[in-house]
Amino acid sequence: MGQTNTNLNNVTASLAKNKLLTDCYRHMQSDDLMLPTIPDVAFKIRRAINDDKSSTSSIARIVQIDPSITARLIQIANSPLYRGRKKIESCPEALTRLGLKTAQDIITAFAMKSVFNAKSHVIRQKMAELWAHSSYIASISAVFAHKIPGFDPDRAMLAGLIHDIGIVPILTYADNHPDILANPKDLVETVKELRADIGVQIIRHWDFPEDFEEVVINAENWFRNNNNQANYADIVMISQLHSFIGKVDIKKIPKIDALPAYKKLAGHLDANDSINILDTAKDEIEHIRQMLA
Repeated sequence: MGQTNTNLNNVTASLAKNKLLTDCYRHMQSDDLMLPTIPDVAFKIRRAINDDKSSTSSIARIVQIDPSITARLIQIANSPLYRGRKKIESCPEALTRLGLKTAQDIITAFAMKSVFNAKSHVIRQKMAELWAHSSYIASISAVFAHKIPGFDPDRAMLAGLIHDIGIVPILTYADNHPDILANPKDLVETVKELRADIGVQIIRHWDFPEDFEEVVINAENWFRNNNNQANYADIVMISQLHSFIGKVDIKKIPKIDALPAYKKLAGHLDANDSINILDTAKDEIEHIRQMLA
């Protein structure tokens, strides 16, 4: 009981000192925090793909409204993850090779970059850093999923992209209220406290699969051990740890092979694939990053 009261007091003290945290928390609780909207083209395509009356040709016509998405869809259909004997040269062919559900997730991933935007230079730079991190995690996740039975690389890519989506409304709020961001530590604290809860709101707002909520909640819950089968949250978590290699002091991050998530996935991976993934699949990872960029 004493520990609970101490934690509550700490949160109350943080809210009192941190105006950004106070405001975002209040708006989140009242369900009126400005959440990003899924890009229009991705929404239309998702709706068409989920319409039983739609055909590949009718969906292709919607996709082709955006030439850049069409080009990247064809590009990924010819990538090492999906490459077949024949080179794909048209949108309908790409949709046929990838499958409509796969294409849906890929197109959503391509369209999501527009969400990571801001007016001020400082917050725009933060958004760019967040997108770079998210797309890197998405790329590693896709490569891992390609090697593990039962997982779809495209869905893993989208899971990697959305694992930190809860940070976007916080940055947007700071962008619209620059006067309240007096201390850089306020932003760090607000992200730490609210990232997961806001992320879950967005996943529900976008009508994304329920298991993506677990990705948002557990992407950094390193020692989560629920004894369930491996899922996309585990893949994103392990991908994050791999992304820290060479960038974060190794003493500040847990050992990969000590994590329950790693133990779930290790049975499906060659040890070298897991430990040296950044080297052995460097070209694949970079290829996906470039397409997302």
